[in-house]
Amino acid sequence: MNLRRALAVLAVASLALASRPALAAPPAWAPPAAERSAAGLVTPAFLRAQIKFLASDLLEGRGPGTRGDALAEEYVARQMEALGLEPGAPGGGWFQKVPMIGIDTRVVSAPRFEAQGKTFTPAEGEYVATLGIPEPQARLDGAEVVFVGYGIVAPEYRWDDYAGVDVRGKVVLVMNNDPEDDPALFAGKTRLYYGRWTYKYEEAARHGAAAAIIIHTTPSAAYPWTVVQSSWAGPQFQLPSEGEPALVARLWTTEDASRRLTALGGKDLDALRVAAQQRGFRAVPLGVAMSVSLAANVTRIESANVIGRLPGSDPRRAGEAVIVSAHHDHLGRKPGRPGEDDIYNGAVDNATGVAGVLAVARAATALPARPARTLLFVAFAGEEQGLIGSRWLARNPPVPAGRLAAILNMDAMNVFGRTRDVTVVGLGKSSLDRWVEEVARWQGRVVKGDQFPDRGSFYRSDHFELAKVGVPATYLGSGTDYVGRPAGWGSATQEAWIKEHYHRPSDEWRDAYDLSGMVEDVQLVCHVALRAANAAELPSWKKGDEFEAARLEALRAVAAGAPGQAAGAH
Repeated sequence: MNLRRALAVLAVASLALASRPALAAPPAWAPPAAERSAAGLVTPAFLRAQIKFLASDLLEGRGPGTRGDALAEEYVARQMEALGLEPGAPGGGWFQKVPMIGIDTRVVSAPRFEAQGKTFTPAEGEYVATLGIPEPQARLDGAEVVFVGYGIVAPEYRWDDYAGVDVRGKVVLVMNNDPEDDPALFAGKTRLYYGRWTYKYEEAARHGAAAAIIIHTTPSAAYPWTVVQSSWAGPQFQLPSEGEPALVARLWTTEDASRRLTALGGKDLDALRVAAQQRGFRAVPLGVAMSVSLAANVTRIESANVIGRLPGSDPRRAGEAVIVSAHHDHLGRKPGRPGEDDIYNGAVDNATGVAGVLAVARAATALPARPARTLLFVAFAGEEQGLIGSRWLARNPPVPAGRLAAILNMDAMNVFGRTRDVTVVGLGKSSLDRWVEEVARWQGRVVKGDQFPDRGSFYRSDHFELAKVGVPATYLGSGTDYVGRPAGWGSATQEAWIKEHYHRPSDEWRDAYDLSGMVEDVQLVCHVALRAANAAELPSWKKGDEFEAARLEALRAVAAGAPGQAAGAH
């Protein structure tokens, strides 16, 4: 080749190189070979087998205290044992017994609203009513109804919907969600705990109300009315009281029924809701009285948190623990829609999460050397009943809260294929984010915040109860950018699943499910759990986070040699 031709070839090659897109920088972190090999044990076949058994009709929907619930607990414990874990419950054994009170409510006489000689009684399908106290019967006669807007007391936002009103012995009518039009208030479109239905009932009880009625709309609840009906049908479970205030009755009504209720008192529901959006809103007595009579079959049962333990290898850090968790319960058996069976199988919600916990345990026990801190693998009871099992564990932890390094929770995992993204519900809250981002980058994926912030998902699953006592938490949601799918497909598919299958008997295993994306998500949890277990320093909440104070309290309690019970936080 002569010189002129050689120069021409070099010039063409240079242009070609210059026109190519720059290669992405190599990830700053990669798992050690042994860890990567162990994570390879998270396979579609292993996950599928766990999901199919836990979601089978044999377990009858895993309702608390049922035969199916006991079967699920026993199955998970035996799987943990086979994988090489040790029993990890406080006091020994695999099972941390969780006492529950079941209240199966029967409406003796429907809610009846009266004002100025006129009456209104919602139709059977327009309301749900349950007793909030474990009594065989209770009634309200002519209790005054007060509209309290969002029913929020939040000093940090200078917001108090109960200011200047005495609701003791009365009925409060309350909106779901929290104010979302102003980004400077309540995080805008992102729902905080103030927007959860659990908070509405708790705050009403703290103010002495006899009953609370939540106005349901699909946007404000982030799910349709059918979910309210299915979730609140049959026995409702709660922990035995420790003296906290309680409502006599807890109700939901449809928007249309709520509109007629307020109109009975000469008020317009839309105008009331507009006024309630503003700071300085004051509660509005409706001039309406409510009467209702309820009876209940009250039972006392036990369910259990299943806890397996992989002891830490470092004598200094083995007394600290990282929790990998999911809930094993679902809704059990109750009537479905016409044409449906009565078993709420809970395949996605949450046999998938339990399968993920067992898969991480399978990987961790295959490592040639145990991590420095202890790993606790927990299948919680009673999540669907209001995070009962995780609340019980937070009150009675295997180690003090200040020694719980982190909780990584899995709930309703991805069954639709691989994604280019990873969703972290609560992104920006804790130092765990950095490890999630590094592992995701190594996987070739990007981390995004909650793709459905209006749902308030951070406050809807078991990690929340541990966060309230200060434990740094991360909760992975499904990504939405699916490989091989058009833009928007993931969000639309997930929204459709919520509408058609969430808390329905149709949440069953389907052979069409693609677990390849779930494999990557569970492997990510595995790597992050191991990083938390081996890190020199304990994970922490970000400065100013709502749970930072509880963490500092828990750490102080450990330093002082106290049991380490931290106060709760919103």
